[in-house]
Amino acid sequence: MIELEGVPELIDPVMVAAFEGWNDAGDAASTAVAHLDREWKGEVFAALDAEDYYDFQVNRPTVWLDGGVRKIIWPTTRLSVVRVGGEKPRDLVLVRGIEPSMRWRSFCNEILGFAHELGVEMVVILGALLGDTPHTRPVPVSGITSDPDLARTMDLEETRYEGPTGIVGILQEACTHAGVPAVSLWAAVPHYVSQPPNPKATLALLNRLEDLIGLRIPLGELAEDARAWQLGVDQLAAEDSEVAEYVQTLEEARDTAELPEASGEAIAREFERYLRRRDGGPGPGPGPGVATDGGEGGAYLRDPGGGLNRPPKPPRPDQRPEPEAREQETREPETREQESGGEAGAEAAPEPGPVKGRGRGRGPKAGPGAAAQPEDSNGDGCDSGSGTGDSGGSGSGSDGEGEGQGSPGK
Repeated sequence: MIELEGVPELIDPVMVAAFEGWNDAGDAASTAVAHLDREWKGEVFAALDAEDYYDFQVNRPTVWLDGGVRKIIWPTTRLSVVRVGGEKPRDLVLVRGIEPSMRWRSFCNEILGFAHELGVEMVVILGALLGDTPHTRPVPVSGITSDPDLARTMDLEETRYEGPTGIVGILQEACTHAGVPAVSLWAAVPHYVSQPPNPKATLALLNRLEDLIGLRIPLGELAEDARAWQLGVDQLAAEDSEVAEYVQTLEEARDTAELPEASGEAIAREFERYLRRRDGGPGPGPGPGVATDGGEGGAYLRDPGGGLNRPPKPPRPDQRPEPEAREQETREPETREQESGGEAGAEAAPEPGPVKGRGRGRGPKAGPGAAAQPEDSNGDGCDSGSGTGDSGGSGSGSDGEGEGQGSPGK
């Protein structure tokens, strides 16, 4: 039994979790949880034992000097609590860490132990994947659950995914088997600009989380950073006619696919968010216009990076490969990455800004034409996922922290 000292009784608590690595393209998900922790001044009350879950040759500890004294920071997962006041107060339990290298079932059971002791009513897990989505359009965010009742009441998709999965999928299934309502929110990050940070994807995840849990989230400078990021990518794409043509093709495909939604639920959600921010609510007001997920313009880019490679042109709709071929296309890079071993993300962090290449970067990769279709771990269950967790977790963790391209699945 977990005994918590110094943690007050929480009000309608929701657990929000994100893990660096394979499930975190562009660092969008982990940055979102870090933003919540920073804006609401979260207080850490627990940390999982790093010895139990991490391979230190994959996720290396770091050394720093504190007044001349050397100290070590071990890779781990930490839990913090934030108290959100206002007319409808609601507290959050934030879980932020690195995808574990081993013992995934024990890892999930320990997280669920904290959730039980704190009276958590729902678990929301954030993730990000690589997809064929243009950077100029709103970031697609999909809500996934294994609970049919939850899918109906909260307007979520009921997962039908089968295939490789990460700790996000395993934890969601563990919650389902334990009777804890669980939702995963997935943002699609453009595969041609996958290098972190991606403030636009982070902002989109926070907006979707705000709609889900009914809290007004202070966004700070995140909206300005998202506009600046988009402008920087616009400038890089404009320097190469083939890249610009490729982005235009993605835009046309996206606009055609989402035309019915543009006049329905998407507009209704945006209007509800506008009313919530206009009327006030928990958290300080972030100012006008910050509820968007990046818009069509911007002001600056902190680090424009070194340019974009010329991506291959996507096939026309009538020439797209069959689903089996798309799955094979996305799994082959994962096989190469697992054979090469990857690098420890904790030891060699990449520079911020857009990067070269079509598929370089962390996070699962969605196949062509499937940018907004996140995969989850339906059918895995916590037990069947144990091969990925206990015996195969080290491989997944290594793949996640490396700089290779991931395959579908969470």
